[in-house]
Parts: sequence; structure tokens; C-alpha cells
Amino acid sequence: MSRISLAFRAFFAILFGNPLPKEIKPAAPAPPPQPAAPAKPNPAHALQLLAILQRDSRLLDFLMEDISGFDDEQIGAAVRSLHDQARDSLARYLSLQPVIDGVEGAYTRPATADPAAVKFIGNVPATKPDGGTLRHKGWRADKVDLPALNPKQDATIIAPAEIEIE
Repeated sequence: MSRISLAFRAFFAILFGNPLPKEIKPAAPAPPPQPAAPAKPNPAHALQLLAILQRDSRLLDFLMEDISGFDDEQIGAAVRSLHDQARDSLARYLSLQPVIDGVEGAYTRPATADPAAVKFIGNVPATKPDGGTLRHKGWRADKVDLPALNPKQDATIIAPAEIEIE
């Protein structure tokens, strides 16, 4: 019976603008949920992918080499095998799709307003344009399937030095 009595007292207190009975403790409004902090990027994953490209195609060796003394035919021959090996490595660990699956050189309207997905280049007006000529489709990783990182391994070592014993 005390609940009914309390309910009537509370009703009339609210109705006539009086303070609520002491037995009623006003519920504090729940604080709004805090957005989760974005996870800090782990540079070890980027270094791991770089190590895979070095291991499978010697990409870093090629990029760090001074190629100014080689003729175009020598560079072309080296790049052909490097290209195939690097592409195969990427396909093994990543599933890549174009951001815009359109014809380069054709007029295109972006399907998203995300500035990370579409970048307008050239003579860009102050207001956001509706579209323009597609110059690059962009790339989006649909799936990343890198092997687990070894916590005992120094991730900054992309490729170990090699010493041959004769």
C-alpha cells in the first residue's frame, strides 16, 4: 500500500510544482556513451607487408638501388620479374578492389562523399563538384590476411642481412 501512497504524493507534488517526497530519489540521467577511441595503427603490420614484398620480390633492393647507370632494357628486364612476384605476394595476403569501378578517362560521379575515398584534382571549385574525369580508380583493401606477427621478432628488421659461409 505504501507504493500507491507514494505514487499519489509524487503525482500531486509534480502537479502542483512542489518538491518530490524524500523517499523518491531522482534517477541521475545516464551519461551519454563515450565513443570508443580509435585503435592506434600498428606500424608492425606495414613493416610486415614490406618484409613480405622484400622476401618474395626483392622490392626494397630494387627501390634502394641506384639505377641511373643501367640502360632501359636492363631495368625493364629486372622490373618484369619483380612486378610479377610483387603482384603475386599482394594477391596472396590482400584482396584489392577499385574504389570506383569505372572507365578511366570517362566522366564519373563519385558514389561517396568520403574524402578518404575520392580526391578531386585539377581546377577544383570552392564548392564540391558533382563529378569529373576519372583519372585513377583508387584501391580499397577488401580483405587483409597477413600471417600472425611473431612477438619475439623485431618488426623493424624488414630483411635480415645475409652472410654466406663457404
